[in-house]
Amino acid sequence: MEDFIQKGTALDAVEAGAMHIENKIDCCVGLGGYPDRDGIVTLDSCIMDHKANIGAVAGLERIKHPVSVARKVMEKTPHVILVGAGAQQFAIENGFTLESAELSGEAKKAYAEWLKKSEYKPVINIENKKQNGPFAPNFFEDGTANHDTMGLVAMDAMGNLSGAVTTSGMAYKLHGRVGDSPIIGAGLFVDNEIGAATSSGTGEEVIRICGTHLVVEFMRQGYSPEMACKKAVERIVKRDAAKAKTLQVGFLAMNKKGQYGAYAIQKGFVFSVKSNNENKIHQSKYLI
Repeated sequence: MEDFIQKGTALDAVEAGAMHIENKIDCCVGLGGYPDRDGIVTLDSCIMDHKANIGAVAGLERIKHPVSVARKVMEKTPHVILVGAGAQQFAIENGFTLESAELSGEAKKAYAEWLKKSEYKPVINIENKKQNGPFAPNFFEDGTANHDTMGLVAMDAMGNLSGAVTTSGMAYKLHGRVGDSPIIGAGLFVDNEIGAATSSGTGEEVIRICGTHLVVEFMRQGYSPEMACKKAVERIVKRDAAKAKTLQVGFLAMNKKGQYGAYAIQKGFVFSVKSNNENKIHQSKYLI
């Protein structure tokens, strides 16, 4: 691991991190995630490097590693984003395996329970509530969790930044719904002169303010990563304070100095830091 940190690229690091998450987490990332209201798991992902090369997929079904498909879109096509059946076709043509459409055991149970009422009412920080394993430290004593999305930003030994996001989106969403995660400037933005940012939570609210682009622009103005994230959160809350009380959105950012910070609307947003000097999970500050 030490050698990888010293010699690897930030782009390789964020892809590898996202793939690990796609393999490990049920509920909200990867094929083990919760389905939409039609019982179908659809995946969204994007990736961006220090040269503003970008790729994304949305509504991708039955492909295990959407982040790697997003990277292929970035490297092998003139396009930015592929969606639905077209994204799946592209993945298969580039060597990805078509996986089973069967829901994971946890997702199947959760979906059957949801069907009893068929009520769409997102609960703040409820994603991953029953998770165990390598991401268990993300949980608080009350059993709630932090994210419905996994976003990663990294800086390599050359000082270059990259980022990636991967998610199965909101549980029981309308089939075809796409949130902020695969949208550059909303769920992820990288400016190698300034810094990088990613987001998690209610994607529709992030899209409304072009959230991660806004965070990076605040850093350009001289704000610290934490304060830049806070100001973006305040932008969401200011627009509709009453609605914000029912939402969770969190931003995570890192600048070119390697300084990092996060801020969220509600308590419960946590983030992990891994470097040669630190391996720690932090609880984000929050507004409400």
